[in-house]
Amino acid sequence: MNIRRLLVFIALIGAPLAGWAASDAPARGAAAPFATLDAAKLRLASANVLVLDAKAGEPIYAKSADTVTPIASVTKLMTAMVVLDARQPLDEIISVGIGDLDLLKGSHSRLSLGSELPRRDMLRLALMASENRAASSLARHYPGGTEAAVEAMNRKAQSLGMTHTRFADPTGLSSDNVSTASDLALMVKAAAGYDLIRDATTTSSHYVEVQPTGRIIGYNNTNALVRGGQWDIQVSKTGFIREAGKCLVMLANIASRPVVIVLLDSYGRLTRIGDANRVKHWLETGESLPPARAAKTRHIRGTLLPTSSSHTSTKVKARA
Repeated sequence: MNIRRLLVFIALIGAPLAGWAASDAPARGAAAPFATLDAAKLRLASANVLVLDAKAGEPIYAKSADTVTPIASVTKLMTAMVVLDARQPLDEIISVGIGDLDLLKGSHSRLSLGSELPRRDMLRLALMASENRAASSLARHYPGGTEAAVEAMNRKAQSLGMTHTRFADPTGLSSDNVSTASDLALMVKAAAGYDLIRDATTTSSHYVEVQPTGRIIGYNNTNALVRGGQWDIQVSKTGFIREAGKCLVMLANIASRPVVIVLLDSYGRLTRIGDANRVKHWLETGESLPPARAAKTRHIRGTLLPTSSSHTSTKVKARA
């Protein structure tokens, strides 16, 4: 009889203890804070999108996220990572040579032939201002040269699980640099592990003293959201070539969570910024902002482009 009473007593106190244990357990998957969001309320103009809970590694929203597409200057995040992995002296002076001139797109650069800067500044300009000659110079001064740098970029992509990614050059000017929104989310998370990349991509502006002339040149971040200062951005990179459209990747803290946003193939000058703001508003409120108006388009050599595109020359556009 005493044994039976003891068993009943244990059963009575066991139930609440189990309940306490369950309530103290962490939520499974860090995407839980976003689990109730209605994806139908998020209407984006970018063709390929992934919004990822970086802590949980769980997608919050996806749109053609596994479609392979050119990625333009988003490439430079990988260029910077392999350069930093090589552990070359950041204060070493490297130069812009004839091999760094863009003969593919004819993109503009304020770094003239013979310009010299520390590797650290070349990295900063490549990342924050999408300076093509800086990125090319970094790869050319990589151990083994540009070819070895591109090989290292492809190896690192594979090591990160970026199975649908291929790099052909270190600047992103080549449309053969391709990836998916899903793969680029992995790259953004990896890039966040580098202090210099986090700092450079979230710096609004920077001045450099170019040698041997001593000329001082000011550069601005190509991401207007970084310059605006209203976001808590940890990593950022923009990109544009005609074949890729406007691209933007970021790691940002939104609604007290680290979130990766990948927006590829956006049309129009401000569409990627508008889409990013729509994502942020949706994550914070669960509600939608008005979608971007569809731009009138025209075909040029098989590519769909807005008719109201900026008159800025192709040389400038190919950087951002």
